[in-house]
Amino acid sequence: MSRPIRIATAVVAAALLATACSQGSATKGATGGGGPGGGKVTLRYFTFSAAPDHVKDLDTIEKAFEKENPNVDVVVETAPFDQYFTKLQTSIAGGTAPDTFELNYENFVTYAAAGSLLDLATVAGDGDTSVYAQESLNAFKRDGKQYALPASFSTVVLFYNRELFKAAGVAPPTADWTWADEQAAAAKLTDKKKGVFGDFQPVQFFEFYKTLKQAGGEFLSADGTKSAFDSPQGVKAAEWLVSKVGKTMPTEAEIGGTADYDTNLFKSGKLAMWHNGIWQFAGLKDVPFEWDVVVEPGDSAKASAVFHNAVAASSGTKHGKEAWAWARFLSASGTAATTRIQSSWELPPVSDQQVLSGYLKDPVPANRQAVFDSLKSIALPPVIKRQQEMQDAVTKQLSEAAAGRTSVADALKAAAADVDKLLG
Repeated sequence: MSRPIRIATAVVAAALLATACSQGSATKGATGGGGPGGGKVTLRYFTFSAAPDHVKDLDTIEKAFEKENPNVDVVVETAPFDQYFTKLQTSIAGGTAPDTFELNYENFVTYAAAGSLLDLATVAGDGDTSVYAQESLNAFKRDGKQYALPASFSTVVLFYNRELFKAAGVAPPTADWTWADEQAAAAKLTDKKKGVFGDFQPVQFFEFYKTLKQAGGEFLSADGTKSAFDSPQGVKAAEWLVSKVGKTMPTEAEIGGTADYDTNLFKSGKLAMWHNGIWQFAGLKDVPFEWDVVVEPGDSAKASAVFHNAVAASSGTKHGKEAWAWARFLSASGTAATTRIQSSWELPPVSDQQVLSGYLKDPVPANRQAVFDSLKSIALPPVIKRQQEMQDAVTKQLSEAAAGRTSVADALKAAAADVDKLLG
C-alpha cells in the first residue's frame, strides 16, 4: 500500500483523550505456562522514549508487570531516538529483533508492510479491546489486523523563559500569538553579545509539515499519490523556519553538530523561546529559572504536532502470548497510566479524568492546560510506506536552504521531486 494512512484530526484528538484505562491486572491468565518446562520466559523490550529521563519510571511499570506475571522476566533495552530505528532495522534484518518494541505512528506503516510485526489478535489473552477507543486502535491497524497497541501521546508546545522576557520588558507569549508576534519578540530578546537567542525551531521535516499546516498548506495531495508542499504556502512555511537561522537562532556552524544543543541552551538560560515536546518537562524540573509553555503560534491557522507511540511485537518472537501481555500492561494498565502522569512521561491516552487532573495539578509548568488546548488543532505527520526516506529527503533539502547553499524555492522543488519518487 503506497498511499498514506490518513486519520481525521477530530477523530484522533477524541481518541487520544477517550481511550479507556483498565484498572488492576491487564494480563492475568494471558501468559500461559511460561518457558520450556514451566520456567521463566525472558522477554526483550526495546524503547526510545524511556531514556534518559524515564528509565526508572519504566522500571516501576516493569516490576509491577512481573509481580502479576512471575513467569516473565522483561529485559529493557534503550537507544536515543536518532539511533533507534537504525538499530531496530539492523536487528530485524539480522534475525535478532527484540520480542517487543516501541513504534511511533510515523514509522508504523513501514514495519507493518514489511511483515515485521506480529498480528496481536493471534496471541491476545482475553482479546478484550474495550479498554481502548476504537479510533485509537485503528491508528495501529493494517489490513484489519492489530499490529500494535497505543501507549502514549505527546504534543509540541512553545516553551519560554519567563525571566528573559521580564528582563527584556517583553510581554510573554499568549495563545493568541501569531508568527509575527513571535518574530517581533524573538528579535527583541536576541542578544548575541550575551549569547542569548530569542528562538529555536529546528529546520527539519517534523517542523516543516506542521508550519505548512499553520500556513494553510498540505503536504500531500488529497489522494496521497503526490507531494503538494511545493506551493506558495510551502514557501511561506519554509521561509518562516529558515529566516530565523543566524538572526534569532544559532546557525548550523554555531551548533556545530553538538547533540542536544537546543536543550542545553534553554537549560542554561540562554534561550528565550523553544519549540519542543512535552517530553522535555521532566528534564527541566531543576532549572534555576521560571519557565512556562503556551500553544504554538500559527499563521493563517493554528496547528500543533501530536505524536503517539505504541507497543508492537516482532513477528519472529517465540513468546507471542507474553509479548501481548506486556504490550497490554504497558499501554493499558492503571500502573502505567499513573506512572506516566506522575513523572510527566508523555501522556497515557486515557479517559480517566481523575488521572488527567493529577497532570494538570503539577505546578511546573503552570500552563499545562496548553497541552490539551493544542489538541484542538492537530497537524498529523504525513505517513507513507517509505517514511524514513521521506523525512530524510525533506530535512536534507531544508538544511541546504538554512545553510544558504540553495534558495527555499529550489529546496522545496528538489524535496518535492524526491518525495514524488518515493510515492511512485
